[in-house]
Amino acid sequence: MLEKTFGLLFYLKLARNQKGTVRYVYLRITVDGKVAELSTKKLWNTERWNSSVGRPAGNKEDAKTLNAYLDMLTAKVYQAKKFLLRMTKKFPPKA
Repeated sequence: MLEKTFGLLFYLKLARNQKGTVRYVYLRITVDGKVAELSTKKLWNTERWNSSVGRPAGNKEDAKTLNAYLDMLTAKVYQAKKFLLRMTKKFPPKA
């Protein structure tokens, strides 16, 4: 069964007892309205985050490094999605 909707979003989330402008980068995957959130364990400054695209802003080396890491995570999510769709079989099998 194919999903009707699929979304992938990176965003900054404030941890418990955390203060300041540095936050953790989270990945949110939404499939047919069901949400799963995962921490990337990476920290980023809110002032250097572009929330409209869900990515670090700027051309500094740290932004390029984090963007490359987020690109790699995105590729892995789509690879896993493709694998799961390929493995999904109708039940019961036709004779």
